[in-house]
Amino acid sequence: MDLIIVRHARPEREEKSEGEGPADPGLSQTGRMQAEAVADFLESENLDHVISSSMKRAYQTADPLAQRLGFEVIQRDDLRESDHNSSAYVPVEEMTLDSPTVQAYINDPLAMFEGDYEGFRKRVHEAFDQIVKDFPSQKVAVVCHGMVIAVYLQILWGLENPLSIRSDYTGVTRVEASGSGLRTVRSINETGHVRHLLERPKF
Repeated sequence: MDLIIVRHARPEREEKSEGEGPADPGLSQTGRMQAEAVADFLESENLDHVISSSMKRAYQTADPLAQRLGFEVIQRDDLRESDHNSSAYVPVEEMTLDSPTVQAYINDPLAMFEGDYEGFRKRVHEAFDQIVKDFPSQKVAVVCHGMVIAVYLQILWGLENPLSIRSDYTGVTRVEASGSGLRTVRSINETGHVRHLLERPKF
């Protein structure tokens, strides 16, 4: 089967006070344009299903594509981002070198995994394996998150450092998967459809 893995579009910044629960922002105006652009790009791919993380930014990215195809988005909790319990989400384009998230990364690159790096790897691996099992010989779009994609590619390629891979908003990665366990990465981070809507980080 064919996995077309898409990073979500750009979300709003959301910072909550202690005790208000985790941040789960929806898409920004730019993000909504990115979601439409990736829907334009993938609409003719003869998809069988559209799946997304249960986080708002992923669902809102998947929904325009699903609506065009007459599908319901299938949401999965096991595709949520590594820091889904965090009370703040700041788009990387709004961060500077002295931003708390950047400093936390510099001090401990694995801080974004909330103390359970191996658990996150296991969750991501099992999520994609289950999708392959559930939809044999089909073509499925999976909209999820940057670290979900990075860790999945790390697993497939046997890389030591997942942080060496970064997907852009609505970047498309293609993986051919068989029930026998064979996984072939066909492309990574296709962005031609959205390059005019991307902004680079400041640091």
